[in-house]
Amino acid sequence: MKKLNICIVEDEEILRVSLKDDLLDAGYIVTDFENPIKAIEHFKKKNCDVIISDIRLPEMNGLELLSKIKSFNPNVFVIMMTAFGSVETAVEAMKKGAFDYLTKPFDKEELLLIIDRIKELKTLQSKNLDYQNYFQDQFNFDAFIGNSQYVNELKETLKIISQTNSTVLITGETGTGKELIANLIHYNSPRKEKPLVKVSCGILSKEVIESELFGHEKGAFTGADKLRIGRFEKADQGTIYLDDIDDVPLETQVKLLRVLQEQEIERVGSSEPIKIDVRVIASTKADLSKLIKEGKFREDLYYRLNVLPIHLKSLRERKDDIIPLFNYFLNQFAYQKNYEVEDAVYEVLRNYDWPGNVRELKNITERLSILCYDCKIKTSRLPQELLSNKVNIESIVTDENKSLNEILEEVEKSLIQKALLKTGNNKAKAAELLGLPPSTLKSKIEKYGIT
Repeated sequence: MKKLNICIVEDEEILRVSLKDDLLDAGYIVTDFENPIKAIEHFKKKNCDVIISDIRLPEMNGLELLSKIKSFNPNVFVIMMTAFGSVETAVEAMKKGAFDYLTKPFDKEELLLIIDRIKELKTLQSKNLDYQNYFQDQFNFDAFIGNSQYVNELKETLKIISQTNSTVLITGETGTGKELIANLIHYNSPRKEKPLVKVSCGILSKEVIESELFGHEKGAFTGADKLRIGRFEKADQGTIYLDDIDDVPLETQVKLLRVLQEQEIERVGSSEPIKIDVRVIASTKADLSKLIKEGKFREDLYYRLNVLPIHLKSLRERKDDIIPLFNYFLNQFAYQKNYEVEDAVYEVLRNYDWPGNVRELKNITERLSILCYDCKIKTSRLPQELLSNKVNIESIVTDENKSLNEILEEVEKSLIQKALLKTGNNKAKAAELLGLPPSTLKSKIEKYGIT
């Protein structure tokens, strides 16, 4: 990363020269100004990464200077310096876009720590910009594959949600695409040029989760030998995605609630609030209503998260999307090969229950693309679990809109289809397997339109 270009605006010569010397010794490029008007003229012509300015200045106060700077360079980091009695003014400056403030007198280490935070954030922003175009191509709304009415309606909903700043709660079984939805929302939102920071709450222990989310001060606990920027600060002006939100401990849920209410965090080891501008997207595979009743999840946090709810259906609930997804994944893994797929394979895929949802379908498709070296995908090469002769009674019976006769017919149709698959479409053998006269099987095949 290139050296930071830092500008100092301070009318007290002794302090200005001292700051300049300290920053030059630390390896930064430094320009200093006594007069804010001259400083503005310089900022309009030359880029500056960080501006350190006093609140009290001749001809123009620090708040006015901040507003003018932000009007033509909104991405510049501004650090305000203030006397002890003017802390309220400095807080007001932060509300107007200042990054941080220092109360005089201060040690140079305090200033250098703030600049270290800025360097870390600029590095993150730079990486984010490098990948921005790639992610925008990857995550247009067509990245959620499917032709069903459900998928089409979901895409339209996502287009609306992505343009807001409201909190989103994504629910659904494992493998349904919750992280993909978070990507689609962020990379199609006004925040797309800022970071999308992802946190897997389920893998963070109680001891480290608050430090990960909110950061910590140097010396906050044993082993905290330097200041750490938390995930929320890294996501400033962007989006944070909290996966497995149900795994967050109750004591941390209280602090998350405050972040959502106040848009500010406190690092571990500090009581000083830090203002942030972050959109929150959370996801869970758990039943949060049940966890609330069990006292394991805060009801007030649930309502704060559930402003814009998105529930992702399981793959067995949207069977019309199975074949489009299979063909999409097969094309991804094809490596310029052209695969021949038996019609019977598609029938097996449609009838399978997919407990692992889209993720399981993707993994099986990749396996087939590797094992079918002759580019011919046949039922004989499908995994055994797909060819099981078990009928998914539970998914049929739980449909409250079906009568008993309709349920029995679905079970019968499924058994006939699986018998035909197992016997290679040999109707005589299928009839024998089912214990039916061939003529009865023939009439049932015609009745159900089985091909």
